[in-house]
Amino acid sequence: MTFISRRDLLMRAAALGAAGRPFQGRHEGDGGDARDDPGDPERVSLHELHEHAAFAREALETLTAAEADLLDAIVARLIPTDANGPGATEARAVHYIDRALGGALASSRAAYVSGLAALDRYARSSRGKPFTELAPADQDAVLTDVEKGAATGFTGSSAAFFALVLNHTHQGTFGDPYYGGNANFVGWDLVGYPGVRTMVTAEDQQKLQRNELEPNHKSAYDYDGFTKSRARATGAVPWPRS
Repeated sequence: MTFISRRDLLMRAAALGAAGRPFQGRHEGDGGDARDDPGDPERVSLHELHEHAAFAREALETLTAAEADLLDAIVARLIPTDANGPGATEARAVHYIDRALGGALASSRAAYVSGLAALDRYARSSRGKPFTELAPADQDAVLTDVEKGAATGFTGSSAAFFALVLNHTHQGTFGDPYYGGNANFVGWDLVGYPGVRTMVTAEDQQKLQRNELEPNHKSAYDYDGFTKSRARATGAVPWPRS
C-alpha cells in the first residue's frame, strides 16, 4: 500500500465519489501510525473513538466467524480509525460485505473463501502469526505484499484479491447505509459529503461551496422516489458524489 497522507486521500475520495487508493493511518511528516505508539497523546482519543462506535456484531449471513474476524482486521488497516475520525470498522464495512456476498456480490463468495485463507497462510509463513495477531506494521507489510502480487499461495494473483476487498471496503464505508455499511453515516461525514438531497436551493449550493452545508444524514431510500424493492433486486449502491 502506498503510504501517503490520509488528508490527501480524503480529498481524492471527496473529489472522485469516494474512489481511490487505500486509506492509511499515517500523516505527512510522521514516521508511523499514531495507534502504534503507546506514548502518543492521540492514543486516548482513538480509544474513545472505538468506544463511541462500539457495536455488537449481528448474526452473520454469509461469512464464517473466522472469516469475518480476519476481514475486519484487514479493512481496519485499509481505512483505519485514527485521530482524524472513524474508519471502516466503525462504518461496519464487513457487515456490508457479509450481506452483499449473499446477494449482489454472490459471485465473489468463492474468491473470499480462497483469498482470506491464502492471506492468513501467507501471514503465518512470512510473519509467524495469524494476520489478526500481528502488529499493525506487520499487517501493513503483509497487505503491501498482497497488493503488489508478491504474496504466495493465492489462486491467481494476490493483487486481484486485494483490489476486490479494497473495492468492497470502499462500498461498505462510503455507500448508502441502506445496504448495511456506512453506519451512522460515518463514511459520508469522513469525506464531507452532505447527504442525499432531492432538491438543492441556491442557498444550499452557496453553503456547499463554503463547506457550511449541514449533513442531513438521509439514505436515498428515505425518499419516496427510490424504490427499496428494486434496490434489493439489483443490488445498486448509491454513491456520494462531489
